[in-house]
Amino acid sequence: MPRLFTGLEVPDEVASTLAMMRGGLQGARWIDPDDYHVTLRFFGDVDDRTAFHLHEMLVDARPRPLRVKVDGLGAFGGDRPRAIFAAVAPTPELAELQAEHERIARRAGLPPEGRKFTPHVTLARLRSASARHVAAFLSDYGHVRPMGWEPDAFVLYSSRDSVGGGPYVVEEAYPLQRRDGPAALSARPI
Repeated sequence: MPRLFTGLEVPDEVASTLAMMRGGLQGARWIDPDDYHVTLRFFGDVDDRTAFHLHEMLVDARPRPLRVKVDGLGAFGGDRPRAIFAAVAPTPELAELQAEHERIARRAGLPPEGRKFTPHVTLARLRSASARHVAAFLSDYGHVRPMGWEPDAFVLYSSRDSVGGGPYVVEEAYPLQRRDGPAALSARPI
């Protein structure tokens, strides 16, 4: 059974900048920059029939173009931090794309996502990192120069259950509508 999710790839220029934040936090397992992405909808372990059904519905999806902007660092977990992430600014277009993937998941018979959509790029998974050390890390490194890009596609990823944090495999890419014709992924300061 494949473990699947949809997301947006992070361009190399943005990934390289985010990768410079790596290190200096005890208990952090840093994600490889090649595996940076913005998760849209986690589907989990699905049978081959469901995977094919998801693929068919994703092919028919025609989401509007969007711009993605990374604008700071944060942590999930509060007093028991579990991840460091690069925050992605929420936009109506991004929320619309994620909501469409949620509808597709439900039509495929998957349960609703129980967590609120918080767009982000996971940079590190944390084990035994104290909230105080995480707060100090974010204070020192949390001011990221805003970076943005216009993705050409969203992708269907697969992952292995036991790994967590990659490696991820792009199974299929689904084009986004374009405002101004074909354009390459590009990271530009905003």
